[in-house]
Amino acid sequence: MQQTSEKWNSLELRMKELSHVDEHGRVRMVDTSVKTMTFRRAVASARVLMSADTLAALESRRTPKGDPLEAARLAGIMAAKKTAELIPLCHPLPLTHIEVRANVNENGVHLEAEVATNAQTGVEMEALTAVSIAALTVYDMCKALDKGIRITEVRLESKTGGKSGDYQREDSDF
Repeated sequence: MQQTSEKWNSLELRMKELSHVDEHGRVRMVDTSVKTMTFRRAVASARVLMSADTLAALESRRTPKGDPLEAARLAGIMAAKKTAELIPLCHPLPLTHIEVRANVNENGVHLEAEVATNAQTGVEMEALTAVSIAALTVYDMCKALDKGIRITEVRLESKTGGKSGDYQREDSDF
């Protein structure tokens, strides 16, 4: 009985820390109406790893579907704008800037998405969604050449603004 009580107290404490869970453990959308509108920016990144042959085709832009990097950039921009439609508890935001960068390196493609707004909540999910969809687009554009492509290390690199303050990834090794 003691162990069950401790487990419940631990769960109760964790629920209080989660902003998208109410006092009964049900998911909810956070009420941002009392938050101050501030400038917010987030950067996310991902890697798309592929074979040397696929990478050579990508670099020459000779893939069956066209230029994977340009398609990925556009898909990422479009995805950032649709984040609130894809992730149930995200707020729709007036995005003021979206940039998706795609750079080829020795193992594949490094993607980075930067998103900004002046709003009452942050843009981390928009940046993560943008880079994820950009990575999936690279896969889609190159899958005829290589089914073994791997999407790895989708992660938040930095964010500014908001109550929780700024964040900068310490181990940014891309």
